Amino acid sequence: MGRAVTGAADPVVLYVSGGNTQVIAYAERRYRIFGETLDIAVGNCLDRFARTLAISNDPAPGYNIELLARAAVARPERSGGRPPRLLDLPYAVKGMDCSFSGILSAADLLAAQMREQDAAIARGEHVDDDDRITPEDLCFSLQETVYAMLVEITERAMAHVGSNQVLIVGGVGCNERLQEMMGQMAKERGGNVYATDERFCIDNGIMIAHAGLLAFETGFTTPLEDSTCTQRFRTDEVYVKWRD
Repeated sequence: MGRAVTGAADPVVLYVSGGNTQVIAYAERRYRIFGETLDIAVGNCLDRFARTLAISNDPAPGYNIELLARAAVARPERSGGRPPRLLDLPYAVKGMDCSFSGILSAADLLAAQMREQDAAIARGEHVDDDDRITPEDLCFSLQETVYAMLVEITERAMAHVGSNQVLIVGGVGCNERLQEMMGQMAKERGGNVYATDERFCIDNGIMIAHAGLLAFETGFTTPLEDSTCTQRFRTDEVYVKWRD
């Protein structure tokens, strides 16, 4: 679906959602996985941290984290406040793979420190502004860390396959900061980044219909009575007959 919408020819694909985090590229009728999460998906990490901060699900927790991160960046201009504070979080890249559970745990601990600071201020105690942790700083730090990890493993895959195109798909692919960071990396390599908006990034019927149409046009059919749902169908298990 991403290739059809953006016109990307043969990109390295960063597939990031609540259930998946993979760097993949097409070769010999299959999408090969070059790197992936070793535990939870990046979207799951963001959604769970949104619950830690009691961030609204409307319209989506990841989007509201993005808005808070933007507010941290805009704070100096908007109110004359301090620049965004990049808090120390684990940077867990292991070869071509990455891990997000430790980052989530560390972010949860920082959120607990923030609540302790808020309680101290409510008691009339002084907390130095340079030490103050805010929700905006937490969201900014989480985004910068996890997206830097994703850019790193994607760049390695690009170098490995000799591609100068990146296509970002999945619900997290809507994030403009991720697109910006990936675009900067691709530009430095003389390449391009391709991404779609929320109509095609988040779960939608058209991507399922499009995949079904491609399969049908290449002769793949399944009688309704034989149809099943496989929830743990890995990307590289799908035989892609509709691509050369």
